[in-house]
Amino acid sequence: MMQIGSAVWTGLTVMTMLLLAQLDMGCCGMTLNSIPLHPASLRPLRTSVGASLQRHKRNWVWNQFFVLEEYTGDDPLYVGKLHSDVDKGEGKVKYVLNGEGASSIFTIDENTGDIHATKRLDREEQPYYTLRAQARDRATNLPVEPESEFVIKVQDINDNEPKFLDGPYNAQVPEMSPVGTSVVEVKATDADDPTYGNSARVVYSILEGQPYFSVEPKTGIVRTALPNMDREARDQYLLVIQAKDMVGQMGGLSGTTSVTVTLTDVNDNPPRFSRKSYQFAVPESLPVASVVAKIKALDSDIGPNAEMDYRIIEGDGLGVFRVVPDKDTQEGVIILQKNLDFEKKSSYTLKIEASNRNIDPRFLSQGPFSDTAMVRLTVENVDEPPIFSPLSKMVVSEAAKVGTIIGTVSALDPDSTNSPIRYSIDRNTDLERFFNIESTTGVISTAKPLDREANAVHNITILAIESCDHNHIDLRAALITVMDINDNAPVFAIEYETILCESAGPGQVIETISAVDKDEPPSGHRFVFSLTAETAGNMNFTLRDNKDNTASILTKRGGFQRREQAMYRLPVLIVDSGTPALSSTNTLSIRVCDCDLDGTPQSCGTEAFMLSAGLSTGALIAILACIIILLVLVLLIVTMRRRKKEPLILDEDRDVRENIVRYDDEGGGEEDTEAFDMVALRNLNAVRDSKARRDVTPEVPTLYCSRPPPYKITPDNGIFREFIWDRLKDADVDPSAPPYDSLQTYAFEGSGSVAESLSSLDSLSTDSEQNYDYLSDWGPRFRKLADLYGHSDSSNIFSS
Repeated sequence: MMQIGSAVWTGLTVMTMLLLAQLDMGCCGMTLNSIPLHPASLRPLRTSVGASLQRHKRNWVWNQFFVLEEYTGDDPLYVGKLHSDVDKGEGKVKYVLNGEGASSIFTIDENTGDIHATKRLDREEQPYYTLRAQARDRATNLPVEPESEFVIKVQDINDNEPKFLDGPYNAQVPEMSPVGTSVVEVKATDADDPTYGNSARVVYSILEGQPYFSVEPKTGIVRTALPNMDREARDQYLLVIQAKDMVGQMGGLSGTTSVTVTLTDVNDNPPRFSRKSYQFAVPESLPVASVVAKIKALDSDIGPNAEMDYRIIEGDGLGVFRVVPDKDTQEGVIILQKNLDFEKKSSYTLKIEASNRNIDPRFLSQGPFSDTAMVRLTVENVDEPPIFSPLSKMVVSEAAKVGTIIGTVSALDPDSTNSPIRYSIDRNTDLERFFNIESTTGVISTAKPLDREANAVHNITILAIESCDHNHIDLRAALITVMDINDNAPVFAIEYETILCESAGPGQVIETISAVDKDEPPSGHRFVFSLTAETAGNMNFTLRDNKDNTASILTKRGGFQRREQAMYRLPVLIVDSGTPALSSTNTLSIRVCDCDLDGTPQSCGTEAFMLSAGLSTGALIAILACIIILLVLVLLIVTMRRRKKEPLILDEDRDVRENIVRYDDEGGGEEDTEAFDMVALRNLNAVRDSKARRDVTPEVPTLYCSRPPPYKITPDNGIFREFIWDRLKDADVDPSAPPYDSLQTYAFEGSGSVAESLSSLDSLSTDSEQNYDYLSDWGPRFRKLADLYGHSDSSNIFSS
């Protein structure tokens, strides 16, 4: 390069740099304006212009500002050359390089000023380097030129492919969307220099996913490409989107990403029943509010678009059944609202409609979003328990005799079989067995005398049991009210302790008495008080009836002295107002006492008199002590005598000896009439005791059910049944038999057997061909029988 003036050379150098940059960039379609220049690159220009105006000093320059990135050659890459006008080529000047990458990346030949890059550069890591250059005198190491800063810019090449930093993508779009509906926008970035060439200019294309979707080349927006995409046919698509730099030209780099597109549901499908008619069986015993059946209309949609409402639009079971949707399964649940009765109605028909709850108006043109189906419900007959008729109020007088009929209960079998009903009383509600019930008629009667004062109301439970099936039971509470009769005489309300002061004068009221009566007459109590005939004329006291169920006791005289008589007993006659009226004589005890001026008793009766006569407190204590000592002595004597009578044996808990008790009484067989009463078996016509047993009501023979009996009834069975029921009645009315459940034995073989006697007692006189020799093989225990029944003559038998 020729040596010219510094100002002119510097300007030419800058212009050359810009021209080279323009030529270099122009091939890629870029303008000079798009090329950013570091401010340091313009500094030599400003310096040169200033120098041209101020001084004409020669300076040193460089001739290249760019270095290509990703250089892969074996030799260091030549970057440029530094040269100073001071350098005459005599080797007196050396060049020094400082700044970013000096000596590590960039080296300079201190003699020639040539700069080389020793490492491969990457613009994406660092786009430019700022360096400082200086020319020094080799001998003195003093600068011959001022230090100057310059920039080495790394020139970009297309070495980075586009990348989707946010991929892979997931997107949703409603089904049935129109063509061109935006789905998602994908974005690819290129690390190359966007201001230099087309290395970073990206275009988009779709590799997979056609013809369903498309992508805009410049923006990367993915759109639907087909109409009426149905989620029910296919609900998900996988797209592959490509981004290619160099505006998609040949040789450009590319990157791909995936986009998963899910079609969301819209309500474009109406519900449809799989069948037009359904049939279900319902037992008539099903309780109200139970689930009868479930039906379901199918809807291809999902979520809220598949939610349905069910309703009964017509049929003869509108008031008997209702249908509600199951929010989890979207089934129509048919629920019973009223009790069923097979005998009244054996089947129902319902027309049920299923309709979408959330309807999209865009698809109404496809038809109604509802469907109907017929449901037939057949009622199954169930063997139901008996049903009681309404019970009337039962009232009985407490004067009713045993066996008095109180009322009647009635129950019916609701089934068509109409099985006979047997009645009984739950004895847990009638523990004292005041009542009986006739098992077949339901007539309730008294079994014991009743007492209203002990129990005015009896709440008993009646059981109705089907004769053919004892598991079918109905219960009904019966309230029996006991009516009152006048069977209790009036008595004193309390036990009175009447005090009479010695200072009392004639006509003084000393006590006011009242009476009580356990009876409760409808109009209330009305008591009449009077003195008995024997005491009506006494000279001490009189009685005044106050006409309000009270009476006052008054004195007839004064001057009562406890020394003369300390206690008076006054019989009082009390009569009630019942029919018939009852009365009682109650004795009022009147104690004479010494009273103070206010009428408060100070000392009463004989004891007080004895104290006043001189018996001191110490004497009383001594008397009590003597009595206590005597009682202790008596207890000791009694205890000693009991100990003498106790046998000298070990304590029961300590007695470990074993005792053997023999029971060798085998009984007397049929001749032992003490062990078993044979009269009942020998004489069917024997007169039986008719004493009533109060805990069991006599029953009548069980009625036969509609099912045939398990055995054939013959005329002789009448005798057998008569015997059984006679024995049963005896057990029911026997007062000495155990109450409640007990085991009864009915050992009767009947009479007039066609087999006659089966006894073998007379068989010894007959010739028998039976061989009993096998008895001898049974061992020594049966040797005697073998000798008796074996092959031996009669003389040997009797001789043995």
